[in-house]
Amino acid sequence: MTTYLVRRLIYTVPILFGVAIIIFSLFNLVGGDPTYQMLGKHATPAQIAELRHELGLDRTKLQQFGDYLGQMVTFDFGRSYSTKQKISEMIWSGIPPSLSLAIPAFIVETLLALIIAMLVAYFRGSLFDRIVVVGCVMGMSVSALAYILFGQYVFAYLFGFFPISGYDPDPILRFKYVALPALIWVTVSLGINVRVFRTFMLDEVGQDYVRTARAKGLSESSTLFKHILKNAMIPVITYVVIQIPFLITGSFLLESFFGIPGLGSITIDAIHNSDFPVIKAMTTIETLLFIFGNLLTDALYSVVDPRVRLK
Repeated sequence: MTTYLVRRLIYTVPILFGVAIIIFSLFNLVGGDPTYQMLGKHATPAQIAELRHELGLDRTKLQQFGDYLGQMVTFDFGRSYSTKQKISEMIWSGIPPSLSLAIPAFIVETLLALIIAMLVAYFRGSLFDRIVVVGCVMGMSVSALAYILFGQYVFAYLFGFFPISGYDPDPILRFKYVALPALIWVTVSLGINVRVFRTFMLDEVGQDYVRTARAKGLSESSTLFKHILKNAMIPVITYVVIQIPFLITGSFLLESFFGIPGLGSITIDAIHNSDFPVIKAMTTIETLLFIFGNLLTDALYSVVDPRVRLK
């Protein structure tokens, strides 16, 4: 296991370097010079030169790329153009609100979707199966924005079950603010997750080992829980773990509409203000989390199926 994990870690080094080149090129070569946008069209050449020196844009591209690699290692991305805050402090302050929304919603929607998918696989071809599939397609066809507006108007405004928007940093009081967006998160994600998990389960149902288990007289429930579920865990792990990096950065729409000061809301504000350092920092963090999420997926593969370590 240790050798396998070390080998996977070594593989990530050239990937990280290649990703760093792509992100740097997008923001520093293709993106243009941000000083003109910050100072306006009436800025003097002296003002532009002074700001370029302050931002380090008068250095060579190789030196700037070296600075960016240092930022990736130290997670010190400088200061925001619009708020003048340290970006690292903005990120650390945005993580708790994002996780307080994402973690409960993610756990509930994953477990609920897996349970429903197992029931559908058990009753495959029945009326229950058809009703669930139709319901999933209908749920997937509705825009997330429609769910947000409906939830805010009906459950928050008309009935007053939840606050319309806002956030409380208190660990206990914050949950009344994230309850409605978490419920909407689960509603939006449930349809696609059930469809995907159902496909994973049904792919295993037709395998030879399932027919062998049934031929030996094993009950349908034992076959489902002891054999099908275990063998379906590889694609399930792939699908679930690959979503974890996106939990850290939060849900852009939900945080923006419900006034939750998480990383999603910070990113939306940075896009509106053309705050390139913040956008670049969030892009970098999202990329790093995605890469290490893949590494975690590989590690979990080897736990579920030891044969993976031999490949």
